[in-house]
Amino acid sequence: MKQAMIFAAGLGTRLKPLTDTMPKALVRVGGQPLIWHVIQKLKGTGYERIVVNVHHFANQIVAYLEENQNFGLDIRISDETSALLETGGGIKKALPLFDPAEPILIHNVDILSNLDLEALPMDEPLLVVSQRQTKRYLMFDDEMRLHGWTNIETGQVKGNLSTLRSAPPLATSKNSQLSTLRKLAFSGIHVFHPSLVPLLDEWPDKFPIMDFYLKACGTHLIRGYEAKDLRLMDVGKLDTLDQAEAFIDGL
Repeated sequence: MKQAMIFAAGLGTRLKPLTDTMPKALVRVGGQPLIWHVIQKLKGTGYERIVVNVHHFANQIVAYLEENQNFGLDIRISDETSALLETGGGIKKALPLFDPAEPILIHNVDILSNLDLEALPMDEPLLVVSQRQTKRYLMFDDEMRLHGWTNIETGQVKGNLSTLRSAPPLATSKNSQLSTLRKLAFSGIHVFHPSLVPLLDEWPDKFPIMDFYLKACGTHLIRGYEAKDLRLMDVGKLDTLDQAEAFIDGL
């Protein structure tokens, strides 16, 4: 059974004032809520079980799914109304709602893309990345194994210190190991694999999933999947809504 999780618990502060009265997941693009677009993409790729985490105006999301008979899918709610758990904590809390033997595709509710979900390998932890201009990059070796993260504006580096410890603050040295790693932008889509579940025991209830991956990559294989010709839009701000409507028309 193919299973996925939609991150829909965020406050959507960048979409105010719309999110003063509704959750980000129900903000409309092209006449349909953002969560509709993600569910339809997952359903069209054969996903049968979907877990949606909720917090901000949680009752509105639950009501929307009920009104649409869960779109004929096994949709389950991971309730975070008492406290936002961030991305890592959200996955940890939701795990009992999944088949523990199967990988979980994780998808942000505000991400629209032309990504072919059927093409994703699901047999190991995987981060979907692309060559895209940003300030923050994930870093991979030639075999696309994750080693770290960097903010090229501040020079901050996180990750597998056995690989990164020789890098200077701004990674300007051609001889540093950091300079040989590929820098790719994260898409907000990833595969959480059952092999990583035991590692969650040492983490608190609330934490970012990327911090988890950056620690785990020192001992476990976490690969990047470079999506060629990826067209992706993060619908996180008011000024992106009009662009998003044109974007989905072109998908």
